[in-house]
Amino acid sequence: MPKVAYGKKMIEYSVQEKEELKSHYITVERGNGVVLKGKSVTEEQSQRLVLKRAKWILDKLKLVEAIDEGDIVTGSRIQYLGRRYYVQLQKITNLRKVLVEFNESKFKISVPEDYTQPDIHEALHLFFKQKAVEKITPRIGKWSKETGLDYEGLRFLKMEKRWGSCTPGNHIHINTDAVRLPYSLIDYLIVHELVHTKYKNHSKEFWAEISRHLPNWKDLDNQMLGMKL
Repeated sequence: MPKVAYGKKMIEYSVQEKEELKSHYITVERGNGVVLKGKSVTEEQSQRLVLKRAKWILDKLKLVEAIDEGDIVTGSRIQYLGRRYYVQLQKITNLRKVLVEFNESKFKISVPEDYTQPDIHEALHLFFKQKAVEKITPRIGKWSKETGLDYEGLRFLKMEKRWGSCTPGNHIHINTDAVRLPYSLIDYLIVHELVHTKYKNHSKEFWAEISRHLPNWKDLDNQMLGMKL
């Protein structure tokens, strides 16, 4: 796998040749790491392309790592609303299922003696789905009123490839993991999907509408860009 040095950091990346693309772009993907996509180039050229986005890449790698914790043990950190919180894991005799509690400073996870990591991740998924409904639903209502953009329905789903989507019938779907992002990015996601109720593609008109409601949308979009969770 090719790599390039940026200061004291070494960035490993893969190249995905797509001859149909007019320009090169970079994604940071769970499981795939840093991927340079575009027409075939030499290794020296690919390194220059990666170095141009090095700071952005390192920021995205941190976010991917924060959201994808792997095994959950005492001392792990779980991201929630843009911050990472300490995990305390404790086994409890005769407990039937994993229980997740959050007290504003840490996660306390109680587990049966025969627990598995998938049990913990499923319990966390349910926790984040509940919190997504609780925290994000009122924000969508608020932004709908502020933008004047109506939607037909709202669902929170586990989505592997997207933070959110808007159906042709203007039903908005939000990834349950979105509640792990900071509120600034949650609001950007909400406005993005609300604008899709008016424009179904990413046309100039779409981005102009985004800009009306979030003048700093380019910075927010740059923070979200390439995050395929």
